[in-house]
Amino acid sequence: MKQQAQAAVLFLVMAFGPGATGAQAGSIAPQDKPVAPRGTAKYEAWLTKEVRHHLLMLPYYSVFDNLEYQVKGSTVTLYGQVVRASLKDDSEHAVKDIAGVEKVENKIEILPVSINDDRIRREVYRAVYSFPQLQKYSLGVVQPIHIIVKNGNVALEGVVANEGDKNVAYLQANGVPGVFSVTNHLQVEK
Repeated sequence: MKQQAQAAVLFLVMAFGPGATGAQAGSIAPQDKPVAPRGTAKYEAWLTKEVRHHLLMLPYYSVFDNLEYQVKGSTVTLYGQVVRASLKDDSEHAVKDIAGVEKVENKIEILPVSINDDRIRREVYRAVYSFPQLQKYSLGVVQPIHIIVKNGNVALEGVVANEGDKNVAYLQANGVPGVFSVTNHLQVEK
């Protein structure tokens, strides 16, 4: 009995970090069933959280992809850009599997295959994430600054802590040889 209790605590620590309790663990994990009737604000908030969770859990979602979504009732519209065609399909399937989703509109763009764009992706990644002020963003599993490259044009997507970090990320990306333009869509946390 004591070994079972120790195993449960070890699972919580491994899965949710030190200090996690059963209540905290339950609040982190998504819920399988809607928490409110359809058409309510609480239902839409629940569904939005579920869609975000399912997209973040996709195994090939990387810093070079940008997934966005909009929830309206029981319809989810997917937007963004991906490097792999399979990620577009995986995103749609992951969202369709959520209880309560009746329709998925997949408007995700598949970026063209390009050796030059691949080189730019790597170099912009190094320029942004190796800069001392921005290294803190490289620590997470899903890094918050996404680098989208299409035909030599770079778009920075995601969220940063302050305006200074946003500007530095732009300058670092803009300094990479071969980049035609940089569009800075980074948003500052509120």
